[in-house]
Amino acid sequence: MATSLGPYEAVIGLEVHAQLLTRTKAFCGCATSFGDPPNTHTCPACLGLPGALPVLNGEAVRMAVAASLALGCTVQHHSVFARKNYFYPDLPKGYQLSQYELPLARTGVLEIEVEGETRRARILRVHMEEDAGKNLHGMGGASVVDLNRAGTPLVEIVGEPDLRSGLEAAEYLKRLREILMFVGVNDGNLEQGSFRCDANVSVRKVGEARLGTRTELKNINSFKFVADAIDVEIRRQIALLEGGERVRQQTRGYHPERRETYLLRDKESEADYRYFPDPDLPPLTLDEAFIDGVRSALPELPSPKRRRFTEELGLSPYAASVMTAHPRVAGFFEETCLLHGDPVKVANFVQSEVLRDARTSGLSATFTVTPKQVAALLRLVDEGTISGKQAKEVFTAMAESGHDPGDIVREKGMAVLSDTSAIEQLAASIIAANPKQVGAYRSGKTALLGFFVGQVMKQTGGSANPAVVNEVLMRLLAAPT
Repeated sequence: MATSLGPYEAVIGLEVHAQLLTRTKAFCGCATSFGDPPNTHTCPACLGLPGALPVLNGEAVRMAVAASLALGCTVQHHSVFARKNYFYPDLPKGYQLSQYELPLARTGVLEIEVEGETRRARILRVHMEEDAGKNLHGMGGASVVDLNRAGTPLVEIVGEPDLRSGLEAAEYLKRLREILMFVGVNDGNLEQGSFRCDANVSVRKVGEARLGTRTELKNINSFKFVADAIDVEIRRQIALLEGGERVRQQTRGYHPERRETYLLRDKESEADYRYFPDPDLPPLTLDEAFIDGVRSALPELPSPKRRRFTEELGLSPYAASVMTAHPRVAGFFEETCLLHGDPVKVANFVQSEVLRDARTSGLSATFTVTPKQVAALLRLVDEGTISGKQAKEVFTAMAESGHDPGDIVREKGMAVLSDTSAIEQLAASIIAANPKQVGAYRSGKTALLGFFVGQVMKQTGGSANPAVVNEVLMRLLAAPT
């Protein structure tokens, strides 16, 4: 059986590291704020100084459990922190506190849709760990280390090797990121490194059960580059095998400009890390009441929310996806719906006008207007006070001034002209001034109605009620000569 890769198929598993949005670090009271001067959020515990003891952050545990439940995982009542031993400059203790043999949660699933086909990608485990620091290069010709990030709480989400292309991997990451954001445990910021992934990539002949030798792709900070890097690495491995060479177990980076992966180091095996339980941390024990409490506090997740928006509110699949692109966008849309009552009209207006000037950053979002203002503006259109075209003008003024739409309409004298007799007089004069177009219309070229409507709207500055204009013109144009 041949594939787009010839007789080969790719096997991809992702390991995602997501920073938990706690105010303090995983095992000490230092702040987790980003962008502060280097080494200003450190203490004996996160620096690994002798005699300093770790104390587990309870809020980090709650967030990790929430993430696990949102991904359909089974949370373990008993888990253990271990020391993962390796020596890098950004790891001051010489080991990383993580979970290994007994992780926080196991066996979840994530649904993805690629090219119209829905697939289920399994999640092997979710475990808690602490982040390392950050090496900074080229600082006055030297390399230095910033330990502000050392000890920041993470969850690592380890996927089964169920993905088969870079496109599937990118879709998996998008769906995973949005779940963590909607649950409120991660801000999804790829640029700052609070959501990042390592991709394990191997290839094998189609039909083979045994996995090929894998390489790990690291430090890729966009969904597009993840997809590209995986596909480039797949081709590289196939070329090696076709040339009679073997794939080496390596950690590799990606050059997007050159579209090639490059060697970082030979890949360590699990044995190289010499895991053993941390003697300073007792096992983490969670009772069912705690887990149930976290489960009951979970918000509606993005996938069921999209389904509800289409099945119950009547939105198109595309509109539903836009309305669930960010937790704050979904909240803005739903609040406006409660105030107005027509979800389709609200979604159309939010897409075309509101989101044009909206800005998102992590879990926060800023809008130039409020749901209350948008609902009031749409009601003015429903009541015929202003036209849909005028609504866009009012929206711009509303976003700039912050004034209510009703006040703007009164200040600008924008109320729709709905006086039938006044519109009839204007329409009659336009018909009289355009006998050629009238003759063509009455000969069957009814599309010319748009010409007459445009003339009326032009002369009224767009303030005429479109429904009244259409009714009057059709009646006058249908009348005998």
